[in-house]
Amino acid sequence: MFESSGFWVSVWPIIIGMIICVIASVNVKATFKKYSDVHNSRGITGAQAARQILDSNGLYNVGIEFISGNLTDHYDPTANVIRLSESVYNSTSAAAVGVAAHECGHAVQHAVGYTPIKIRQAVIPLTNFGSKLWYIVFIAGLALSSTAFGSTLVMVGILLFALVVLFQLVTLPVEFNASRRALQTLENYHILDGDELSSAGKVLRAAAMTYVAAVANAILQLLRLLAIANRKR
Repeated sequence: MFESSGFWVSVWPIIIGMIICVIASVNVKATFKKYSDVHNSRGITGAQAARQILDSNGLYNVGIEFISGNLTDHYDPTANVIRLSESVYNSTSAAAVGVAAHECGHAVQHAVGYTPIKIRQAVIPLTNFGSKLWYIVFIAGLALSSTAFGSTLVMVGILLFALVVLFQLVTLPVEFNASRRALQTLENYHILDGDELSSAGKVLRAAAMTYVAAVANAILQLLRLLAIANRKR
């Protein structure tokens, strides 16, 4: 049976982390929906804007594909293709063009060898390994907490989860830089102007907050694991 203080040490980071992530998710969806009604004066679609941006950077070999879903847009460096969702591909809204430009930002990052994205790519295998095993190792360690081996397993579990936190931290500069590149490109090539550019910026900033929320959530969970480990000593 949990002691009251111990129970809250285990639960409060989960609750706060969930609240932060839900708020960020709701905000980005609401912001995208709001500025989906602001259409650009040139009548250019998300896919057309992406093609123009890629070609302007000499990335003629990067493809653009349609993908189902809402805000499922992403750049796949393995296939060298940008996939744009239903709400972006054929839409002429400032929000859609902003999202498309953001994904182009990731393609440009890979092309120019942007250091943070290199680091992120390098830690992905470690992150995948840590995300799959940390919970099993940590729980096994708690079950054997009365032994030295159990304490070691607990710390190994925490270190594996720390790899997940590292990935989230490295992702932040990658996403913020992609958005900055996107807005600069949209302005420099006059794809969006005035209020249209401002609308796209608000959408991208809201999207960036989801990554900030993910980092905050991951750090809270790491603190939670450390607190549990400390209680078991």
